Amino acid sequence: MRITRAYKIFATFYRFGLDDFFRSHSRLKWVHALCRFVPLPRHRGDSLPVRLRLALESLGPVFVKFGQVLSTRRDLLPTAFADELAKLQDKVPPFDGQLARRVIETGLGRTLDQLFVDFDDVPVASASVAQVHHAWLRQADGSRGREVAIKVLRPDILPVIEQDLALMRTLARVVEVGFPDGKRLKPGEVVAEFDKYLHDELDMMHEAANASQLRRNFQDSDMLLVPEVFYDYTAREVLTLEWMRGTPIGQIDRLRADGVDLKKLSRFGVEIFFTQVFRHGFFHADMHPGNIFVAADGRYIALDFGIVGSLTEVDKHYLAVNFLAFFNRDYHRVATAHIESGWVPADTRAEELEAAVRTVCEPFFERPLSQISFGLVLLRLFETSRRFNVEIQPQLVLLQKTLLNIEGLGRQLDPDLNLWDTAKPFLSKWMNEQIGWRGFVRALKNEAPQWATTLPALPRKLNDALGGRTQDMLVQSYVLLMKEQKRQNFLLTLIAILLVALLAKGLL
Repeated sequence: MRITRAYKIFATFYRFGLDDFFRSHSRLKWVHALCRFVPLPRHRGDSLPVRLRLALESLGPVFVKFGQVLSTRRDLLPTAFADELAKLQDKVPPFDGQLARRVIETGLGRTLDQLFVDFDDVPVASASVAQVHHAWLRQADGSRGREVAIKVLRPDILPVIEQDLALMRTLARVVEVGFPDGKRLKPGEVVAEFDKYLHDELDMMHEAANASQLRRNFQDSDMLLVPEVFYDYTAREVLTLEWMRGTPIGQIDRLRADGVDLKKLSRFGVEIFFTQVFRHGFFHADMHPGNIFVAADGRYIALDFGIVGSLTEVDKHYLAVNFLAFFNRDYHRVATAHIESGWVPADTRAEELEAAVRTVCEPFFERPLSQISFGLVLLRLFETSRRFNVEIQPQLVLLQKTLLNIEGLGRQLDPDLNLWDTAKPFLSKWMNEQIGWRGFVRALKNEAPQWATTLPALPRKLNDALGGRTQDMLVQSYVLLMKEQKRQNFLLTLIAILLVALLAKGLL
């Protein structure tokens, strides 16, 4: 089976002329030369980035998803390839509804009639990993309960994925050894990253936990709705969520006809993003138009929680400093933030990095603020950072991708959206909370439980560390302290007598 799949991959590689990748590489240019003598039809009319996209589409859903993940690694790929791979669409024909019924019954351990009412065999959406069906929960009396969306994993998809992943690992090793930039591109790490994302999507319990966390973070929010998870109807192969009614975010004319305030909606999108990033450190990382609806009351509806990103306090601080420094044109601070983060080698000269950052950022200020793209700024910084051997963290790549999506949606809703007017007050407030008095108090509160555990044991630990000499040291310290106290008391007494005498003489 693996040999057959490998043959199909290499046949596709040949058919779309991907041997052009090897044309300028001394070690592997013989591959390109050899392919010229194979008498089979080839697709050579389009550019190499376009042919790569078409080849991945022809290889099926796993390779399509890999291309999508690869498109986010703009710190590694040339812009033309990243832009083309971003066009990949994760749309595949649905599998049979009767098969979906069997997956649900096996996963939940009950018959479908015991679980749901009016289950629709025709899916409302279908993708490479799963498809979604509509139904109602069955109540104890047999009547309709809550309206739900049931996400069903494609049957027997795991062996196909494992087979393709094994071949990808082999191709990654070839790229790493055969290409001059192979080690810098880190193909093995990219495949490992994709492996993690894909296996997370294969576990519906993982997506359910993500949805629950996001819903809890935005409980009672006037900006974002997140569907409820029904855990009694959820397993590794099946995810049951509250059915959400709304208008797809891409249907601008319909939203306008429904009286939705598009300017307000665009501001909500920016505020939701920055709230997730800087307040929660947990963000929905797949916010493309297919995963966002708008409710009748004008709130966003988030769907599909297979990919999320998490940020540490260090990550959040780094981002806030960079954004604020960028809009203040403080390029030296941008450079030092990179160095302080540890993602730039410690011996990097801040002045050199500052000059490179200035070259990237300064052209943006020739435009109105409403036309400046946060995501594009991050992207250009990532591209510039290659020559300084910057280690771009995966969570920041996800963030940059999400920010580009949010910006695109926001400006589609309101072409005059000024992201900086919306984001700067939020960032400034967050920075003040982190480094001001409030931040100090919050840090004390966060550390208090640790102190409460550590402090009572500190004398014993100190005694153990000093080999039992702690008691003697404490006694000696006490004796010295008492001597100093007596000396100070004597001096204070003399000063008091002197003051009284001077008062008595009328000199004070």
